[in-house]
Amino acid sequence: MYEQKRVIALGFFDGVHLGHGALLRAVKAAADRLEAVPCAFTFDRSPTAVITRQTVPLLSTVEDRILLMRKCYGIQEVVVAPFEAMQRMDWEDFITKYLLEELNVVHVVAGHDFHFGYQGRGNPDRLRAKCRELGLGCDIIRKVEQDGITISSTYIRNLVAQGELERAAQFLGHPHILTQQVGHGKGIGHSALGFPTVNLRVPEGVIVPAFGVYATRVWFDGESWPAVTNVGVRPTVSDNDGRVTVEGFILDFDGDLYGRQVRMEFHKRLRGERKFPSMEALAEEISRNAEQTREFFEGA
Repeated sequence: MYEQKRVIALGFFDGVHLGHGALLRAVKAAADRLEAVPCAFTFDRSPTAVITRQTVPLLSTVEDRILLMRKCYGIQEVVVAPFEAMQRMDWEDFITKYLLEELNVVHVVAGHDFHFGYQGRGNPDRLRAKCRELGLGCDIIRKVEQDGITISSTYIRNLVAQGELERAAQFLGHPHILTQQVGHGKGIGHSALGFPTVNLRVPEGVIVPAFGVYATRVWFDGESWPAVTNVGVRPTVSDNDGRVTVEGFILDFDGDLYGRQVRMEFHKRLRGERKFPSMEALAEEISRNAEQTREFFEGA
């Protein structure tokens, strides 16, 4: 058992959107009041995907969820639990043995639709009643709406899949991100186009934004650079192998980031992916996209 008191938010938190933010802000406020550590509890896998046995692409990896919760909401600790094990646990045991006895939780925050424990028998009403019985604080957060739309990972996922990254950011409360280690590309960006590039892999199970070219920012070492990023299969490149790539052409930067961990923020889709008649025509178009990117960030 932990000795330090904890206030914890319960949920999956895919994308860490503004609806999640309502829970995480409540956690931070309660933790400050109770002199406890603000925490979040999440699963290693999508509960919806496991229960329905369907493929549900994620907005963010576990690592990006943790980063966003810490960066945007001041959450200090994130507990990542195996969903299958938690799915088999009795709902009362989850509260008494896991949250109370193991994690030393003194206050719980959950959403209006949070279910937990064996067969999902734990629900907000049971959570509130059990916490009251045990002398624990408990906040149940109502659904959060914007523009008359309930903020949800499903809705935002559809926006990202359609390339509507600016609108997605309005519901996320931050740009859609991808954090990955830079891999080797074909060297085409630097040699033929004159731009240093970062080549990122979209992890299995994580959503791929609509194919096209985006105004992005690339972060590393605490600083960021604007970049023109192509998501797709690079149809103009003669030896493309059909694999989906995320290739960022970094503006105003000269260096090699191979093997480095970078965070890419997707801000705006500039155009769809298309095949150009030559590499020269592609380079000319990327130069035009670079100017669009500069103008976008200058006006942001």
